[in-house]
This record gives sequence, structure tokens and C-alpha cells, in this order.
Amino acid sequence: MPDQTASCGKGKQGKRMTKKDTIKIPGVENDLRVESRILEERIQKAVTDGFRQIEVTAYGQHGIGGRLWRAGDEKIKVDVLGTSGQRLGSMGFANTVIEVFGPASDDIGWLNAGAEIIVHGNATNGAANAMAQGKIYIDGDIGARGMTMTKHNPRFEPPELWVMGKAGDSFAEFMAGGIAVVCGMGAEQEKNVLGYRPCVGMVGGKIFFRGSQGLYSQADARLIDPLPEDEWRWLQEGLRRFLQAIGKAYLCDQLCEKREDWKMLAARKPSEKLPKQARPMARFRAEIWNGELGTGGLIGDLSNLDRSPIGLTPTGDLRRFVPTWANDKYLPPCQAACPTGIPVQKRWALIREGKLDEAVDLALQYTPFPATVCGYLCPNLCMQSCTRNLVNLDPVDVRVLGKASREAKAPHRAPETGKKIAVVGAGPAGLSVAWQLWLSGHEVTLVEGRKQLGGKITDSIPKSRIPTDVVEHEIARLAENIRRTQLGKSLTRETFARLKKDHDYVVIAAGAQSPRKLNIPGMDKTVTALEFLRQSKLDCAKVGENVVIIGAGNVGCDAATEAFRLGAKSATLIDVQKPASFGVERQHAEAAGAVFLWPRFTKAVTDSGVELTTGEILPADTVIVAVGDVPDLSFLPEDIATERGFVLVDDTYATSDSQIYAIGDAVRPGLLTDAIGAGRVAAKAIDNLIRGVDQTYDRLPPISYERVKLQYFDPRAPMPGDPASCATSCASCGACRDCGLCEELCPAQAISRSQTPEEKFAYVVDADRCIGCGFCAGACPTGVWEIAENSPLE
Repeated sequence: MPDQTASCGKGKQGKRMTKKDTIKIPGVENDLRVESRILEERIQKAVTDGFRQIEVTAYGQHGIGGRLWRAGDEKIKVDVLGTSGQRLGSMGFANTVIEVFGPASDDIGWLNAGAEIIVHGNATNGAANAMAQGKIYIDGDIGARGMTMTKHNPRFEPPELWVMGKAGDSFAEFMAGGIAVVCGMGAEQEKNVLGYRPCVGMVGGKIFFRGSQGLYSQADARLIDPLPEDEWRWLQEGLRRFLQAIGKAYLCDQLCEKREDWKMLAARKPSEKLPKQARPMARFRAEIWNGELGTGGLIGDLSNLDRSPIGLTPTGDLRRFVPTWANDKYLPPCQAACPTGIPVQKRWALIREGKLDEAVDLALQYTPFPATVCGYLCPNLCMQSCTRNLVNLDPVDVRVLGKASREAKAPHRAPETGKKIAVVGAGPAGLSVAWQLWLSGHEVTLVEGRKQLGGKITDSIPKSRIPTDVVEHEIARLAENIRRTQLGKSLTRETFARLKKDHDYVVIAAGAQSPRKLNIPGMDKTVTALEFLRQSKLDCAKVGENVVIIGAGNVGCDAATEAFRLGAKSATLIDVQKPASFGVERQHAEAAGAVFLWPRFTKAVTDSGVELTTGEILPADTVIVAVGDVPDLSFLPEDIATERGFVLVDDTYATSDSQIYAIGDAVRPGLLTDAIGAGRVAAKAIDNLIRGVDQTYDRLPPISYERVKLQYFDPRAPMPGDPASCATSCASCGACRDCGLCEELCPAQAISRSQTPEEKFAYVVDADRCIGCGFCAGACPTGVWEIAENSPLE
């Protein structure tokens, strides 16, 4: 079967292809050259979409074909037509073959890590520069500084550069490993097929060449002529592969016939290095330093500053910079981004110590819903803020730990205080504040107008988002401990007044249970999203074939997903602005087939569907309104300050009445984790007042991303799915992993590890040894070392 062919350009998206498909990616679009960055993004996307045969028409773009790691072990072939720019195949991976049908520009195969690169033409300067693995085949000449600074890891095959013609000057400069073969075709009359002064600074590797080479660094390389038998056999076999790759197998007999045509340069071993006369520092200063910078030198007539040697490296108070081991002095980005304040990083640290149960149980100190929310319903702001995202590493998947928290054990409860607190509303916010107050030893009474605990978690979030047994398990855990509940009772101002009188504090967590209405004709023909989702969860809802949802937020997306589940053939979400929906809700709706239209303004709802202000009618059998909900605060006394239908509160969620607090959607719309976090803050504020203390938490500043070093992680490694492996992948931002790297690399040996009480540790700095170089801060993987200017001497 012939390969299918797709085209990749701006605004075009093809179907997901098989490995046999070919995609053509042009380097020009609308008569304009595509930027190198954009072209690389399109190549990377093609690989992600499943393409393994890619044809690129280049117009000087850089870096084509490099870093194609997303295919894993699957082979990728990249054909390059036109004119490629610099660094073609740079950082290429072992699964990649790049074939260039024409010449190549500078630095082809720069930092190559395994790719095979074939060039049907000449290559300019820097071919195979700093190459570590892979093969580069050049059907022509190369420019200056080819095969420079290459290296060879003995665990892998050495890097190879094969050149049909001759090489330019400074070939194999500082070569530390690998193999180069220069055939010298067309250069038979040249005196130096390797150019001027090859092998300077060469410390490893070898070079096969055919022809003459009179000049080379004899201090760094030695000539081997004739070739040993094993080297000749290897060369013959390699020449056959090279000629086959460039389509010139017919030259095999000519190049492989005579061993005497070939010679080899090999790096001298340290014991073979030619001796050099050492220049004393005093002589260097007199002859070189002062000659350049002293009298008669470059700046000698401009400055008479003392440039004599400094007699000491300053330590102690004379240091310009002072390092500090700032362990746990900053919040990691994951915890700083979590509205609930869950110490995600600390839980991963416990798992690394083998304390999985303790890590699981820790979550219940912060939320009564570690599995329901962290494992399933939360958009995981912690993962969005994970430092690993900065370099396109997968964030550590906290959902793995969340789902493992289903069986978490409740922490020990503080001794009873005898204080009574009523919580109005048993949704996420109400249950959160009730849980925290119960843990603090207070007597909590839950007052809920509906007949079950859980609020929107239990009565309107679709079953497709979370297993029912997980929710039921965590609700049961709450009910077992907080036994004073009044379900199915609506409050009035009179009953609320009695509630306030009978309790020391009251927390309003009534949520937003009243859907907003649209002031348009035909609203009686609609159903609100909240009511629809409640009925859907009870399997009582019915929809027609065509559904229109007014409002394209996350609730609207849930409604669309459920509409498809109930049999709808189409679901269209409209909004007056770009939809604010995101995360799993948006993904589920789009996967089900929902269509999003904006900006669209509704004029009326008719028997035919939704009429827009433009006169267009969107056909609909069912119309769902999802434009938000507001709280019902009719039970509140008039002296409680409100604004635009929501309760006004301070930073601790206290209202204008010091006995009453308000949290959750009664204060402002937000995420489930926002409501849970607000409950935790309010509970702490109330507990502080009861105990007469002023304790704070989570008020440390977040650590700067730049302090954390991610170079220690393999970008090719996918995020594993088990807690132990996830814990290893955590960068431990701002928390020492006790790796000892700082102690090991300190040039002054000024850092030492000391044991502290409770089996803990600390790294301390000896000021009399420390020179303030900053190596500790520069290399620390977790960013716990900070370097600051020393205080000036008086």
C-alpha cells in the first residue's frame, strides 16, 4: 500500500497518522520564510502526532531534525530538500536518520547524540562539533574545525565522521574521542587532505585518511603507517556502509583495494606526550602579562593601577559573597500554588524515605477530600506550577498520590475544647472548615438544606469525572467523625439567629445554589445547568438530539458531556467572549464532540432553538443555561455586609460580624480547592481566637524557579505512574535531598554535614575556609543554597 502524504502548515491539522505516513513541512508560507523556531515546533508536532517519515523543504532554517525524542525507540526519517541552515541535526537522537539532498551549512551534527546524518554535498565549518554519538556521512568536502571537541562514552559506540573529499583547517582540534575518516577523493594532489595543523589538543580518538598530510600536531598525535590488520578490516567494512549511504557503492573497489593508500593519526596517550618546558609564573608575568598590560602595552599608558598579585584569597569577613544553607526557607512552587496549601513536596520526600503510609495520611491534615479532589476533580494547580515544566519535563503527577489517599487514616484529634461552631452548608467549603475545626477539638454542627453531604461533588459533578465509590468513601469518613448534622433544613433569619445564639461561631458555606437568569424571551423553555446536572446524576434527565448550551465555562462543558451521554447527537456551546473553560471539563466536552462558538449574543429562545442578535437561529431541542450561580443569602441578618450578592470578608474570611465567617462560593466563585483552602484558613482563624494565639502557616515566600537545577533529570524519561518513581522525579525545590554535592565540590572544603537532633541534618559553612565562590549555589540541584553579598566592613 502506498504511503499517505499529509501537509503541515499554519492553521492546518491532519488526522493522526500511522508510522508509514509521510508529512511534508514547507519552509515557506504565504511567500514568507517560516522562522526556525516555528519550523522546529511543526516538526516536533508531526512526531508527536505519529509521523515517522518527514520531508522538510528548507530555506535556511536552523536545527532541522534535532531533539526528536518523543518517538521513543521508533525510527524517524527526515528528508531535507532545499537549503538547510546551521546546526542541522544538532542534539540528534539515536532513533533519527536525516538525509540532506544538497550541501549543509555550519555545525552540522553539533552535539549529536546518536543520529545518522547523510549529506549529498559539501558541509561548511564545524561539522560534528562536540559530537558524542551517531554517524555523519558527507559526500563532499568539509570546512574548518570539523570533528572538534568530540567525546566518546565507553558505554556507547564512538561517534563517526565520514568525508568523501578533504577537510579544512584545524581538523580534530581538542578531539577527545570518536573516529574520523577522510577519503581525499578529488584531492589526490593536495599536500594536506586534513588541512592546516590538524589534531591540536587531541587527547582521544583516531583519524583515517587517504592521501598526504605533512602538517599535524606531533605533540598530540602520532602517525600509524601501515594500518594494522584489525584497523584495515574495520575501515573496509565502514567504507562499504558509508558508500552505500551516499549512493556511491560503485567506488568501493577503488577505496578498499589498497591498504597502503591509507594512514591513521591516533591521539597520544599521556605517557606518550612530548615533554613541554613549563613557564614559571614569574616569567609569564614579566614576559606576557606585563608585556600586554604594563608600560608600552595595551593599557599601560591609560592606567597606573597596582596589578601586582594578590597575596591571599579572602575568607571570613573579607569575603565578597557569603553562602547560606536556606533549607525549607521557601515554599516550593507546587505548595505555593495550591489554594489548600497541601505540602506536596513534603509528601514526595516521605515516600523517598519509605514512608508511603505517612505521606498518604498527611493529606488529611489539610483536606477531607485527598482522593476525590486531588486525585480526580482538581485541575492540579500544583502540577501546572511544577518547576519541571520550565524545560518541558513532565510535571510530577500528584494525581497518583491523590488516588492513593483513598485509604488515608485520619490524624489524631486535639483534646476537646467545649466550643460550639455551626457550619451552614455541607459542600466542599463547609465540610473543609468542619473537618479542620473538628480536628482542632471543637464541637461542630453541620446544617445543610439538602438531604446529603457533599454539595456539588455529590449532586451535580458528572459520574464520568470521578468513581462514585471514592466520593462515598470520603463522605462516610466525614460522617463517622462529624456526627452532629441537620440535613434537609432550610434557614430563615429567625432560625439563623437561634443558630448564632446557640454557638460560639457560625461559618456560612451555603455555596451558590441559585442559577443566574437571562433577561430574554423564552427562558421558560430552558433548563439551568445546575438542575440539568443534578437530574443527570440521578439518571432522570432527558435531552433532544440537538443541544445548545448558553455559557461555555466548565459547568457548560460538564452539561455538554452529559448531554452526549444521554443521547444527544450534537451539543453547541455559545458565549459572549472566549470561553473560560479549561482542564478536564473542556477536554471531555471536546472529546465527546462539543462545538464552541464565540462571540455569540442570545436574543431569544424559541421553539426552533436559540435566536442570536444577528438573526441566526441555532436549532435546538434542548437549551441549557450555564451562565453562573449566585448564593441565596436571604437568611442572613441585614447587618452582614454583602456586595453584588456575595458576602464581604477579610483575609481570614471574617464578616462584618466578628462571630460569623463566610467561605466558598458564598464569598466568590472558585475552584473546589479554593473552597477547601478557604475552609482551612477560616478554621485556623477561629481556632486562634478560641485559644488566644496568633499562629500562621504557608506564609513563606515561594522559591525562585531559577534556583532549581533541572539539568540532573533525563528529558527523555516519561513520567512514571507509581508513587515511588514519581517521588524520585520531584526536584525538591527548596528542600535539601542530602546529596552531598555541595560538600564534594567545594574547592576550599568549607562545607560539612552535621547531624542534628531528631535524626535530622544540616550543612554548615566554615567561614574561615569559605572563599565565597558560589559553587555550592551554582550546582545545588534543589536550590537550597543562596549566595548574598557580604556586609561591608566598618
